[in-house]
Amino acid sequence: MLDVGDAVVRSWALLPWVTCSLILAGLVYLRGFRLLQATRPDKFPPWRALAFGAGLLSLWLALASPLDAMGGFLLTAHMVQHFILMSVAPPLLLLGYPTVPLLRGLPRPLVRDGLGPYFSMGWVHGVQGVLTKPIFGWLAMNVAYIGWHVPAAYELTLRSQSWHEVEHACFFFTSLAFWWNVVQPWPSKPRFSRWTVLLYLISADLVNTALSASLSFSGKLFYPTYAAVPRISALSPLNDQVAAGAFMWVIGSVVFLVPAIGITVQLLAPRKFAAAPRKAVFNILQATPKPRFDLLHTPVIGRFLRSRHGRMALQWVSLVLSAIVITHGLTGHQMGSMNVAGVVPWNYIRAGGVVALILFGNLFCMACPFMLPRELGHRLGLATHAWPTWLRNKWMAVFLMVLFFWAYEYFALWDAPMRTAWLLIFYFSSAFVIDTFFRGASFCKYVCPIGQFNFVSSLFSPTELTIRSQGICASCETKDCIRGNEKQRGCELDLFLPQKIGNLDCTLCMDCVKACPHDNVAIYAMSPMREIQRQLTADPLRSGIRRLSLRMDIAVVMLVVVFSAFLNAAAMIGPGAALFMKLGTMVPPALHGILSAAGAIATAFLLAGLAWLAAAAMHRFAISDHVAGSSTKQVFANFSLSLLPLGIGMWAAHLLFHFATTWQSALPLVQQFGHDVGLHLLSSPRWGTMGSSMGSPSGNSLLAMQLFLLDAGMLLTLYAGWRMARAIAQTAASSLRLLLPWAAGSIALYAFGFWVLLQPMQMRGMMMQG
Repeated sequence: MLDVGDAVVRSWALLPWVTCSLILAGLVYLRGFRLLQATRPDKFPPWRALAFGAGLLSLWLALASPLDAMGGFLLTAHMVQHFILMSVAPPLLLLGYPTVPLLRGLPRPLVRDGLGPYFSMGWVHGVQGVLTKPIFGWLAMNVAYIGWHVPAAYELTLRSQSWHEVEHACFFFTSLAFWWNVVQPWPSKPRFSRWTVLLYLISADLVNTALSASLSFSGKLFYPTYAAVPRISALSPLNDQVAAGAFMWVIGSVVFLVPAIGITVQLLAPRKFAAAPRKAVFNILQATPKPRFDLLHTPVIGRFLRSRHGRMALQWVSLVLSAIVITHGLTGHQMGSMNVAGVVPWNYIRAGGVVALILFGNLFCMACPFMLPRELGHRLGLATHAWPTWLRNKWMAVFLMVLFFWAYEYFALWDAPMRTAWLLIFYFSSAFVIDTFFRGASFCKYVCPIGQFNFVSSLFSPTELTIRSQGICASCETKDCIRGNEKQRGCELDLFLPQKIGNLDCTLCMDCVKACPHDNVAIYAMSPMREIQRQLTADPLRSGIRRLSLRMDIAVVMLVVVFSAFLNAAAMIGPGAALFMKLGTMVPPALHGILSAAGAIATAFLLAGLAWLAAAAMHRFAISDHVAGSSTKQVFANFSLSLLPLGIGMWAAHLLFHFATTWQSALPLVQQFGHDVGLHLLSSPRWGTMGSSMGSPSGNSLLAMQLFLLDAGMLLTLYAGWRMARAIAQTAASSLRLLLPWAAGSIALYAFGFWVLLQPMQMRGMMMQG
């Protein structure tokens, strides 16, 4: 093995025609670059020449270095070579804006008399138009990428040097077409919106993820040649394939996501607000015309939501479903996967609630079944007490959220239908008792842990309940939206609509919509990143909440949502379950429950404390760097808010697994419920144990979707962090230095989530049709 390895290391192939061609191209480019720099220094700074030179060097290394020889013995080396040809050399060359410098660098007679006539031909322009179309670039690169990795085609390139060179040419030139639409080198004009480039890059990343996952998780050797050649490393052929897939997956995703992040920052950077005073910025935000799309005025959905009993209809549906869950949990089969109480709340409703938050808003609170018993409590006329002043914050909700997540794991609620049923009964009872004796919506605003999760997550929902016209509200004397009238009560959560900003504490109860006599309430489509812009440019005063920078309790709720996403998913994989089990053996069995609950609460506040220390360090740096820093509280609040997209992305990725691996059990679950309660109208259920699908094509597709959700959350979090740094610092350099430690922590959290999603998940008794 050592002799073969030594021979490979010594196998530098100079390839005279390749080396001379690349040197000649570099010289021609430099000549043209120097001529252009004298007239267009803004278009051709020195770094563009360095980028072009680095592209030529990387291309030479891919073709002439030992990588080419090693590719015949190691799939990992071959993937590195392909990565350079597709994702390193093309974008570096295009960043050099090569078209005009190469033409200016050639002798003038050759350009005028040799190339000039061709440039004026129509068919040449037609070919150029096709080659630079986004759809062509995307399809060409991905078809070449997938096609040449089909085992038959790949084995052909290993046997034939000629086909190997054709493969490399396909990779390089199709990738040039792909990256052309990302870099858009001058003097070319954009063929589509820069917003579309984000979809262009992320969809290419999904293709890369699907192929990489197939190599990593297939469990079989795709390319038999690597089992027959001498081994030049300690990796077995199968482990070599897994390593190659992991390299393509991780490094390839970075190459697609880094430019996506840069483009997002470029598009969303609020330049016009950068120097505006905070009060002026707030006025600008308030005066900005609202989008025209109003969900409340759509033909069917809008009419339903505005109707007097629209929300109540949704609540009754939820109440009936809750009654079914409780009934089956108390009386049915006690295996979680065969009981409605073990599947519907934890796999269907949780996943559906997060999807609703991402696509619509706080739909769960709108249809919340716990509020119907509350309505009964209101009718008793006993709600004469005000909620205690010292409890008018989210600290109780923080404790209850942590206890909720702890109980889910400690009591194995996903596999304990009776405990789930009693938890629902306790929830209904708590809502009834609290809102029977206390005025307002005290349970929703200060107690309910599910509500707090939805409140903070809905900050990034694409809709927001707000007003249409400030002028109409200013002229309104009755203020029915907050006070109510004889036909409809006002907002019980004390959210005065003219001053309401964001979705915090809003349950979408529609009371203000029905109470407003001027039809001045709307549910507008909004940018999911609006809260970042508001918080970092104005930190507005919010009705019923005050400023977020002053609400440490809300910031901690946000952090609990974020960190619990990763810890909850980690508890489902083998290493996480083993760690929790080992920790459980370190305490006496009699004290296990109390100490584990205390440990969960302590862990939550420890993580929040670490976030506070990070915010304090960032604030200290801001002061030492002589920039316009904010208080540590403001940095902490902004830090917590900016992490939310990553946490929501992880929740969505994790719960997608739950839903995707249990949706086929819906029919047998209904059949099992009918059988258990004596309704034999349906046939007997057919159950079969569900095996892991992660190695199948459908499993790879599921993993690709999970990683897409996590990647999207990370993209938005990095953007939010950059905005946070720019809001504190005065210069780009100071912002970058301020951002680095925060970004390092965010990337570490992302990497942990990435690793968790790659691990086989415990099925926890999930079933499917046999």
